[in-house]
Amino acid sequence: MAGVNGDRKGKKDDNGIGTAIDFMLSNAKLVLGVGGAAMLGIATLMYDRAISAPTSPTKMEQTGKRSWEEPAWMGSSPRVLNHDMKSTVSRSLQSLPTSSHAFEPGEGKSDATRSDMMRARMRLSLQEHLWEFYQNNVNIPAEEQAMARRAALDICAELRVFLHAKLPDMPLREMYLSGSLYDDLQVVTADHAQLMVPLVLEKNLWSSIPGEDTIMNVPGFWLVRRENLEYFPRSSSYWDRCMVGGYLSPKSVLEVFEKLVAGSINWPAIGSVLDYIIRPVVPAETLTLEVQYETDRKLYVDFLPLLVMEDGTSLIAKPHRFAAERHENLWRQSFRVAETARLRALDQEDGGCRCTCLKVAKAVCKLNPALHKLNSSQLTNTILLLSEKEGDWTQEALADRFLQLLRALVGHLEAGKLPCALSPKVNLFCELTDQEVDELGYTLYCALSDPGGLLRTAAAQPPHL
Repeated sequence: MAGVNGDRKGKKDDNGIGTAIDFMLSNAKLVLGVGGAAMLGIATLMYDRAISAPTSPTKMEQTGKRSWEEPAWMGSSPRVLNHDMKSTVSRSLQSLPTSSHAFEPGEGKSDATRSDMMRARMRLSLQEHLWEFYQNNVNIPAEEQAMARRAALDICAELRVFLHAKLPDMPLREMYLSGSLYDDLQVVTADHAQLMVPLVLEKNLWSSIPGEDTIMNVPGFWLVRRENLEYFPRSSSYWDRCMVGGYLSPKSVLEVFEKLVAGSINWPAIGSVLDYIIRPVVPAETLTLEVQYETDRKLYVDFLPLLVMEDGTSLIAKPHRFAAERHENLWRQSFRVAETARLRALDQEDGGCRCTCLKVAKAVCKLNPALHKLNSSQLTNTILLLSEKEGDWTQEALADRFLQLLRALVGHLEAGKLPCALSPKVNLFCELTDQEVDELGYTLYCALSDPGGLLRTAAAQPPHL
C-alpha cells in the first residue's frame, strides 16, 4: 500500500479525492481487515489508472513498460513480466483472499461496516451465487443434450457410409463421436461434438518423434516420419500421398478429407432427408460441419483424423496455432481422455466438486469474450494441479476452490507457463501471444477482487451464442 500512496503524491487535479483515499488506505487494515484492505488497494490502483491515463496514445509517456493495470492500447509487455511489475502483481496477489470466508465481516471492523457486510453476505454469498449460476447458466437440460447427440450420430452415420463407399481402400478404423458432449462436461449450450477418424498406419513404415526431440522443440506436438523408403518406396503406404518432406502432414490429411466431406457430399440433399441444414464451416482451423437441427439450435461437428501410436499416444490433426510459420507437419498430442478420467476419478474418491468447478469456469470463459482464449484443457489441468496441493474439494468448498482456481490461473499467466498435469514438459500456454497473456491476466486479476461480478457479467450474456 505504501507504493500506492507514494505514487499518489504526484497526482494533480484530483479535487481532494486522492487525499481521502490516502487516509482510507492508511487505516484500511484497522477498519476493513486484511481482506478488505487488499480489495481497497486494487480499487485504488484502478482509480490511479483512471486519473493518470492520457487522453490519447500520442500523449503517453514512452516508457516502454506496462502492467495488467494499464490500458491495452499501450502495447504488449513481455510474457514474463519485468521485475518491478512482477513484484507489484505478486505482492497484490499475496494480499488477496483465496477463501470465500475472507469476505465475511470479522473482528476489528466498525459496527456500520460489519452491518453492511453482513447484509451483503446474507443477500447472496459467493457460494450461493456459484450454485445459482451453475443451475441457471451452466447446466444443459438433458433433452437438449439428447437432441444434439442424435444429430451428431446422424452426421456420423452419413459420413461413415459415404467414406466406405467412395474410398473402400482407405485404411480407417471405426469412426466414433467424442468430446465434452459425451463426458457431461459441456456447458451453456449443447453445441459441439468431435467425430474421431482413426487412421491405420503400417508399423514398419511410420514412426513418431516427440516435438522436444526436434529442432522446433515443441513438447506436446509430434512428427510422424516415413521409414524404410529404400525397401518400401513411395506408394507402399496409402498415406504416402499425404507425405511432405519425409513426414506425414496433418494439413495434407485434412485436405484429403476436406475434398471429400466438404466438396463431394451433397449436404443439402442429406439435410433435407434428415430435416437439418448442414454446411461446412469456412474458414476453420479444422474440418467442421455446422448442423442446424432446430430453429434455434446449432451443433458444430469437428472432423478429426486421429493416430494412436503403439505406446498409446493419441495424435490429432489439429494444427499448431502458428502452423503457417514453421509447424506445418506437427500433430497435436491429445490428453483429453486421460485428463477427464483423472478428474472424474478424483471426484469419485472424495465426492469432490472438481467437475462442477471446471464447468463453472468453462461457462464463464465461454460467455465472457475477454476469456475466450482459455480452453477446457487449460482449465482442467489447472484444477488437476491444484488437486495435488489442496485436499478439500467438498461441495461446501466450491467458492474457495473457484477463487483458488482464478488465482492459480493468474499465477500461471504471470509465469507464462501452464504445465500439463500428465506431462509437465508441455506448456499449455505455448500458443498464446504476449498480448493475449496480458489481457487474460488483467481480466482474471480484476476478477479476484469481485468474483461475483465475473459471474454476473457472464450470466448477462445471451443464453444461446
